[in-house]
Amino acid sequence: MADFKTTFIEKAIDSGVLLFGDFTLKSGRKSPYFFNAGLLYDGPLLSATADAFASLVQTLPEFDVLFGPAYKGIPLAAITTVALSNRGTNIVYTYNRKEAKDHGEGGTLVGAPLEGRRIVIIDDVMTAGTAVRESIATIKAAGGKLVGIVQLLDRQERGKGDSSTVEEVEKEFDVPVKPIVAFADILEYLKRKGGFEEQIAKMEEYRKQYGVQPKSA
Repeated sequence: MADFKTTFIEKAIDSGVLLFGDFTLKSGRKSPYFFNAGLLYDGPLLSATADAFASLVQTLPEFDVLFGPAYKGIPLAAITTVALSNRGTNIVYTYNRKEAKDHGEGGTLVGAPLEGRRIVIIDDVMTAGTAVRESIATIKAAGGKLVGIVQLLDRQERGKGDSSTVEEVEKEFDVPVKPIVAFADILEYLKRKGGFEEQIAKMEEYRKQYGVQPKSA
């Protein structure tokens, strides 16, 4: 597992962003872990997140713009743009408004123009895929070309069928979808760290019920 993944998981656990216990998800499933992206608000954790995203997006095909969907994707795109700049890579970013602005510059997009550019979407967790499809439609309408999607977490769970939402999006739009961490990464970290036997057992059982076969990193 890449060092940036290990660092991010450690900081997420220490800060309470990644929790273990009994949680009811929006889907109604009972999960033994929960990832709360809303707690990504202090400097060291944001720095680790930005560094992890920067490492991740640099493994994607060449791109020009990071697109951060409102609302959680906006700060993620901004901090990753800064992290890439610190590495000597000048990338710009754009985000959308939930509602069109009818004064000033107007419109629903803020930031760099998308027309004729290669776009990577950056967000937290893909659930049903509704939000990411809306973002893709926005990018296409603005004349941009989607080349990849990065996210904080891939739960690697089946959707309505045998495939996960991530797999469905990859197949539908023919682009890679990469997470900073996936279910399999968290499980690997717990096994390496030791002392998490109860959590590991619950996560293994959860994967038997809802999981998809993890892809190679």
